[in-house]
Amino acid sequence: MIEIGKKQCLNVVKETDFGVYLGTEEEKVLLPKKQVPQDVQIGDALEVFVYRDSEDRLIATVKEPLIALGTVACLKVKETTPIGAFLDWGLEKDLFLPFKEQVYKVRAGESCMVMLYVDKSGRLCATMKIYNHLLPAPGYEKDDRFTGIVYEVKPEMGALVAVDFRYHGMIPKNELYGNIKPGEIVGGRVIKVRADGKLDLSLREKSYLQMDEDAKRLIAYLEQCGGKIPFTDKASPDLIRAKTGMSKNEFKRAVGRLLKEGKIEITPECIVKK
Repeated sequence: MIEIGKKQCLNVVKETDFGVYLGTEEEKVLLPKKQVPQDVQIGDALEVFVYRDSEDRLIATVKEPLIALGTVACLKVKETTPIGAFLDWGLEKDLFLPFKEQVYKVRAGESCMVMLYVDKSGRLCATMKIYNHLLPAPGYEKDDRFTGIVYEVKPEMGALVAVDFRYHGMIPKNELYGNIKPGEIVGGRVIKVRADGKLDLSLREKSYLQMDEDAKRLIAYLEQCGGKIPFTDKASPDLIRAKTGMSKNEFKRAVGRLLKEGKIEITPECIVKK
């Protein structure tokens, strides 16, 4: 049986001027002539990937696609249209990502995480709804480094990340800093490995390492504001996070470091750079 969207070994059953047919006499698929290896004969087995061409006919290729049926991959957007986007998956015909399968609006030149599926018409399509198709992360431990891509942001939960572009990860809400967007490549450390293999992640270092970085950021923010900011470490956590991207505790530690180094002064209403 010929399976669309998968690599498979098929036997050559017929030769023509425009290629060879693979499969059986009852069910066969064309491998175009420009992809037929030299000296191929009837009965030889070839490993091919089967998809549909621009005229919606089954076609075989010896090329290696960047994604296979039921798997996820990070693919580049080549073009967007009112009905969806077209992705580069390494084959001649681009892969269609329907508008209704987009979690966020994609743009040409960007990359996004997708899963390959067969639609109701028997065509291969991509979907950005990948949560149920990511895998538990093997071998990760607390404080290990990670790299991944943000594929969805849920303000009430946090940012969902495909770690190594295939494993379940999440940056919890209380670990979100700055304006994290879907499609962004991020890195940091693992803060928890759950029993089901899903990872809790942080973009920040441990507090004793992060303090130096936060102090530098606070100085930069002070300079950006003309050497004075109109609040102190007594301000509300929401205000501090909105203005500096730090939690209140992180802000207080950074202020304490800069005070100790004599780089700032604090008044009841503001912080001033010396």
